[in-house]
Amino acid sequence: MSTTFHPDGITPEDDAMDLRQLAIAQLRKKRDLQAHVIAFVMVNLLLTAIWLLTNPGGFYWPIIPLFGWGIGIAFHIWDVYAPAAPPEDRIRREMDRLSR
Repeated sequence: MSTTFHPDGITPEDDAMDLRQLAIAQLRKKRDLQAHVIAFVMVNLLLTAIWLLTNPGGFYWPIIPLFGWGIGIAFHIWDVYAPAAPPEDRIRREMDRLSR
């Protein structure tokens, strides 16, 4: 069995291990996001229930933590699902712009 070596010393096995580590990291980020969303929903349901039981006709104060925490959830979603690196065409455009 022969192993193909790259000029920089990286083997196909190294590439597979790097891809595996990247996949594991991405799956952990998705699991963490799921836990974050579940906590967000559960806590805000509890706050809404407290509001309903204490002062249902008054100011809906749970909107304050709901809105603030919602911003955090939005950034967490962005972190998990946004591409890690910009597309090659955007990199080329920026390089062209900078070279002018």
